[in-house]
Amino acid sequence: MLMKRHISRLIALVLVVVMGLMGCSSTTSVSGLTGDYRQDTLTLLQNLRTAIELPEGTPDKAEAQSNARQSINEFASRYRRDSSVANLSSFTTMRTALNSLAGHYSSYPNRPLPQKLKNRLEQEFRQVESALKRGA
Repeated sequence: MLMKRHISRLIALVLVVVMGLMGCSSTTSVSGLTGDYRQDTLTLLQNLRTAIELPEGTPDKAEAQSNARQSINEFASRYRRDSSVANLSSFTTMRTALNSLAGHYSSYPNRPLPQKLKNRLEQEFRQVESALKRGA
């Protein structure tokens, strides 16, 4: 009887540990952030450019916009409080671009991006890439 109780407690403990470890792993990430700021930023830029350049009326446009919004949220959540990147010019420029794009997606979800906003985003994306090449 005593052995049975110890075995059941051991099994319960193992289950709790396994469930806890499984809960800590993030498998629902759309953006695929790795923790390497430079690589994550370049990947996000590529994904955002793809979402922006898709023509209106394309069946994948809504999904691309949804993925872009989730990627923006994940990127901001991961690097917002990281003091090693918070003062980099690439990060502040990237945040400006992300805020502009996320604001448009929130305010006008069914409207296409205006050409003026597309041009500004592309300019900011190029600034981010050049800052990353400089290491800033």
